[in-house]
Amino acid sequence: MSDPLGLIGGAGGINPLHGARPATPGGGQPVDPSAPSFKDLLLENLNQVNKLQQDATAAIEDLQTGRRDDVEGVLMATQKADTAFRMLLQVRNRVVEAYDELKQIRV
Repeated sequence: MSDPLGLIGGAGGINPLHGARPATPGGGQPVDPSAPSFKDLLLENLNQVNKLQQDATAAIEDLQTGRRDDVEGVLMATQKADTAFRMLLQVRNRVVEAYDELKQIRV
């Protein structure tokens, strides 16, 4: 079995100063260490989805109290928040599926 990420054996391994060496996807160049991590991207997207949800809630409240009268804008904000949440939920589902697959691996 080959190591597609280059983390096992001579191609990868642990660097005592930096932890695991950067993976080389497809045998190409190493991953840019200044690129944001998956965690950073996930947290950024969580914050964006949260902001969209808050904006949609505020738009609904403004419509109910009469401070706003454009129903189309409120529907658009609600749909945008709903779509972003569904996308984030799918990312979460894929991450959980990947984790479950990793748990099945016997070493």
